[in-house]
Amino acid sequence: MTPSEIAPHIEKLKKRLEELKVKLSDPSIYTRQDECRKISREHQKLEDFFKNFSRWTSLLDQLDENRKMLSAEKDEELKSLISADIQNLENETPVLEKKIRLSLIPQDPNDSKNIIVEIRPAAGGEEASLFTAELFRMYQRYAESKGWKVELLDLSSSGMGGMKEVVFSLAGDNVYSRIKYEGGVHRVQRVPATESSGRIHTSTATVSVLPEIEEFEFELRAQDLKFDVFRASGNGGQSVNTTDSAVRATHIPTGISVASQQEKSQHKNKAIAIRILRARIYEIQKEAEDLKNAEAKRSQTGTGDRSEKIRTYNFHQNRVTDHRFGITIHDIPGILDGDLDNLLDQIILIECDRKLKAL
Repeated sequence: MTPSEIAPHIEKLKKRLEELKVKLSDPSIYTRQDECRKISREHQKLEDFFKNFSRWTSLLDQLDENRKMLSAEKDEELKSLISADIQNLENETPVLEKKIRLSLIPQDPNDSKNIIVEIRPAAGGEEASLFTAELFRMYQRYAESKGWKVELLDLSSSGMGGMKEVVFSLAGDNVYSRIKYEGGVHRVQRVPATESSGRIHTSTATVSVLPEIEEFEFELRAQDLKFDVFRASGNGGQSVNTTDSAVRATHIPTGISVASQQEKSQHKNKAIAIRILRARIYEIQKEAEDLKNAEAKRSQTGTGDRSEKIRTYNFHQNRVTDHRFGITIHDIPGILDGDLDNLLDQIILIECDRKLKAL
């Protein structure tokens, strides 16, 4: 990427920055707090962008000048100093270029949102349930490394330590912007603990990533909701099975329902069910308005068949391969322990390049 290649984008961003400055100079904007915060964040983002862009172009000019000096210089001591300076510049310019590339991409309006993640076993029986539990732990560990808050919303365990279903939320800075790439079918290839002959099995689990929608963004009308209570089952404390604390919320127009039994309190389970239901309904309506989003969502969930996958975890080869982006990393222990940044950074850069070319 060169400055001339992105010149048209730079002019548009300069114009937008001036528009934001005008808006922020209007005293009335500060009486509209939500709008003010939104504009201020965009203004700061553009200010940071132009700071990085100015530094990057300056370094490129220095680099070009130093290379010319190096080719013309005869004194070995001076050539050594120039070479060292070139090395420092060559180390810094790619870092700034990466930041600029990411800043040029039109931001997904959901990128700053918290998320609700649903993981379910698909093909593979108990082995798929065990893999579901491992994926949940992977996201937990990754969230810990990022300082994100993990909240378990619903969990249904299987008999051997696996999970029939797990639903949880992640809250923190720009959570959706990174975890949205995890949505889809994850495939594992390994010898299960229960396999006596040493034969490699293939199992799958589906991961759905939903941006969490605030009540003021999307209202679920009371007349469209139906609630049923029932006795909870599973691990939830001594009294979980003795009261009708579990709640099933149904959205009557669509027939979509969500059950929550994680908490002992019926009130808390109702609130959790509504949170998940709101995210699901919002996503469905959003997809109905945008065919491209609908195709992306279908590719996320699929049917769970072994042939449908976004990523493969091959234990025999210690290999994790993301099939959408052609990325392979030989470190299954690290990945499953939550070391996802190397993988996600590559995915985001590739997606960034694709979008830049589309622009």
